[in-house]
Amino acid sequence: MKIRNSLKSLRARHRDNQLVRRKGRVYVINKTQKRFKARQG
Repeated sequence: MKIRNSLKSLRARHRDNQLVRRKGRVYVINKTQKRFKARQG
């Protein structure tokens, strides 16, 4: 999982990426390509 300050560019890398807020943190998740996981902060 990548940890980044900004997730907007990471979300654009794949069409199945989703921006999700969980427990005060922002995540990029992808059900089909698991390697695109990322967290903000």
